[in-house]
Amino acid sequence: MRTVYGPGPVNTIDSPLLGLSQRLPPANLPAEQALLGALLANNKAYERVSEFLLPEHFADPVHGRVFQAIARKIEAGQLADAITLKPEFEHSGLLDEVGGAGYLGQLLTAMVGIINAGEYGRAIHDVWLRRQLIDVGETVVNNAFGADPELDGVQQVETAEQALFELATDGGSSGGFVTFERALTDAIGGAERAFRRSGHVSGLSTGLRDLDSKMGGLHPSDLLILAGRPGMGKTALATKIAFGAARALLDDARQADRDAVAKAGIAVFSLEMSAEQLATRLLSEEARISGDRIRRGDIGQRDFDRFVQVSRDIAGLPLHIDDTPAITLSALRTRCRRLKRTKGLSLVVVDYLQLMRPSAGTRPENRVLEISQITQGLKAIAKELAVPVLALSQLSRQVENREDKRPQLADLRESGTIEQDADAVMFIYRDEYYLAQRAPKQMAFDSEQKYQDSLDKWQRDMEAVHSRAELIVAKQRHGPTGMIPLFFEAEFTRFADLDLHHAGHQA
Repeated sequence: MRTVYGPGPVNTIDSPLLGLSQRLPPANLPAEQALLGALLANNKAYERVSEFLLPEHFADPVHGRVFQAIARKIEAGQLADAITLKPEFEHSGLLDEVGGAGYLGQLLTAMVGIINAGEYGRAIHDVWLRRQLIDVGETVVNNAFGADPELDGVQQVETAEQALFELATDGGSSGGFVTFERALTDAIGGAERAFRRSGHVSGLSTGLRDLDSKMGGLHPSDLLILAGRPGMGKTALATKIAFGAARALLDDARQADRDAVAKAGIAVFSLEMSAEQLATRLLSEEARISGDRIRRGDIGQRDFDRFVQVSRDIAGLPLHIDDTPAITLSALRTRCRRLKRTKGLSLVVVDYLQLMRPSAGTRPENRVLEISQITQGLKAIAKELAVPVLALSQLSRQVENREDKRPQLADLRESGTIEQDADAVMFIYRDEYYLAQRAPKQMAFDSEQKYQDSLDKWQRDMEAVHSRAELIVAKQRHGPTGMIPLFFEAEFTRFADLDLHHAGHQA
């Protein structure tokens, strides 16, 4: 007769040598026997546990292998009962240690009720989680006592938090193969979302119509690089995308309930600007009040009232800003994991990656290797958390030496492996910025007429590019490349869609 331990969360065994009770890992073997009996009696009970229960969740390895055999039969469309499983078990010798194939009959008698199969499964999974927590705790304690001298205190905290995050999010699974059938199901699901959603966007909306059309929105696990020279508006465009994504998340949540809150948020790591400066910029864009006037206090009562009203309207947006300067890659990863676990996470924005530092304990030989470590780490975060990561990047002065100052992928080659690691590379370019610096000077001409002709041409050129920007998609692993025209309001540092039918006006 097989021994069964009690169903309590903690088992103990008296040790005459130690003179005390030693705790054993928690197990619920009666629940395991009852569940297996329910499955053998009625295979439909498997549907109630198949989504979350795995063979390794059973405390008794024999029970886990019996469950695996039952699941294999059922998923193959075959009957799984004591009769059909008996030849397989007898051949493998699986049940020899517990008294032979007659143990299957004992499992049937252990069944309390088929309708309780779901509760049995959850009880088994719960004590498995407790066992995993004990393993994590033992590792934390051993490392703290110096079992791994290569880990300092901060790294030990990060390691422990990673283990707990994995346990909380996916039950502790550490990756592995995904069947092609599962991958196809996910692909069809993405296509269905794009088909049903307005604008046919399968990913997270950026708030920019033409960018969504070109890229299908922002997709989980993608690393996107937005690069440009200083003054092009990288931060303003990234802020616009973060704001548009946050608004899309909030709108989705409020389709059924106007008072609902978004189920996930946007993490913005602003290494250059403070959280207050970033919030001021957002308010300036939405209220259409110059940020410079806001800082100087040069606003009237009407402007201030508008300012307050807009702040109330956007206060509920799921935006989370971290303005820690020179944040390390490991700290960024830890904070993203924590945010996803507590409030949900749909997008990470980093402004900008050259201001980041690699993980503590790493000492790259040079700056190029350091940037490579950071971009590879950001890509790993995107895959681990299944969220898109948008990282801003500066470009070298090499661009300024060319006649055509539009950035190219070659301009990234001195910045480590940015181009290689990124799923998409975008450049922001404004001809107006460079053209304004080339205004003709009268002293450079030998006649008033030549100066006036040059000035007229310059003014016409300035009018043609006024309030226009180009977002150049130079690389996109899953879609087309090309140029996206955008509208740019310098007064509010604000990007929007460009209505080509009414040039100079936003869509």
